[in-house]
Amino acid sequence: MVDEDISRRTIALSIRTGKLTARALAWALRAAGRKIQKERQTHKAPHGRQSVKQLMKQGEATNSLSVEAPREFDRVARRWNVDYAFYKNGDGKYLLFFKSKQADAITACFGEYSRRVLDRPRARRVPILERMKRAGELLRQRPQKERAKEAEREER
Repeated sequence: MVDEDISRRTIALSIRTGKLTARALAWALRAAGRKIQKERQTHKAPHGRQSVKQLMKQGEATNSLSVEAPREFDRVARRWNVDYAFYKNGDGKYLLFFKSKQADAITACFGEYSRRVLDRPRARRVPILERMKRAGELLRQRPQKERAKEAEREER
């Protein structure tokens, strides 16, 4: 039993070098550490916002809701630590996919999201193109000054 634990924790590292220095050994150990970390990351399931493909790949049942402001939902969902994905299905319309296991957390999260969306005013900001058009109209309406250049030459 003890031998199994030791053998599972042992790492074999081989290096081809002319002279083994502390720097070369440190470099090899860092490279081995990076490789181990990379393998661990590939086996972990992603959390939070992810693609629909990643969410479906986890093999769990999913549900969906329609959402209008995904950026606002992102801000709220980070607090609730839920796994979700967006799918765009029209102009300004998104489907929110989430795991069925997390339905309670999503319900609470969606409640806070809907309160935020309903509380914010519809026309809070005027789009930049409209502001530029208005500024252009104001400039056209303003009377323009005629500039006349007078060249005065002094007689020598």
